[in-house]
Amino acid sequence: MAISKIEWTESTWNPVTGCTKISSGCKNCYAERMAKRLKMMGQPNYTNGFQVALHDHVLEYPLRWKKPQTIFVNSMSDLFHEQVPDSFIFKIFDIMKQSYWHRFQILTKRSVRLKELAPRLNWPKNVWIGVSVENETAKFRIDDLRWVPSAIRFLSLEPLLRPFASLDLSNIDWVIVGGESGIGARLMKKEWVIQVQELCIEQNVPFFFKQWGGINKKKTGRLLEGRTWDEMPIKHVELEKEIEHNKSINMDFKKLTLFETSYA
Repeated sequence: MAISKIEWTESTWNPVTGCTKISSGCKNCYAERMAKRLKMMGQPNYTNGFQVALHDHVLEYPLRWKKPQTIFVNSMSDLFHEQVPDSFIFKIFDIMKQSYWHRFQILTKRSVRLKELAPRLNWPKNVWIGVSVENETAKFRIDDLRWVPSAIRFLSLEPLLRPFASLDLSNIDWVIVGGESGIGARLMKKEWVIQVQELCIEQNVPFFFKQWGGINKKKTGRLLEGRTWDEMPIKHVELEKEIEHNKSINMDFKKLTLFETSYA
């Protein structure tokens, strides 16, 4: 587990690392920069830098983390990359189902493969799925996501590179907006952010503003109209109650099993 500085999650879990660029949103990929740095530091999972790699030894990590947390899955890759076998994706989903006390967030740009695989995947209620949408050209990913049978479906409009002429948020539960950060960061205009926020309000979808970005994202901060916007999916509260209920049932079952064993 790695504690994450990403504002909308708590931890990261990377059973897959490495990726390849497929759209304009990938141009200044933070994960690619980080992978090169980790390779230079001798981190064994990044021996091959940013080439796609599977890490079986990482698969069961969430089962060892007893404290419930929100976990970003493959922050250093894309789970639905064409080089990740179906069988490995199935294993990851099985671990997420077993780790029912956590919330798992998956984010992909490869929505076509997501849509194709979705009917074959077991979607536990603690798994959230999202797509990155940086401009109008990438909006097809929203339609691919819309009917995926996940408890929570979300959009990450980061980096937001252009304004949207329209944005249909039907069957979408959450929208994250953020500007690009680091060297070469491209501009995100305030009016683009406000436009998305207004569309979220009109369609009753929670809005999360992550950052303005830029070369120094700490300096630009994340205030919009004088305040932070950290709205979470409305379904989130009900799902948390269900997770707590399942956890209670599981604890009672374990106690009963121990009791029966001791008197056998």
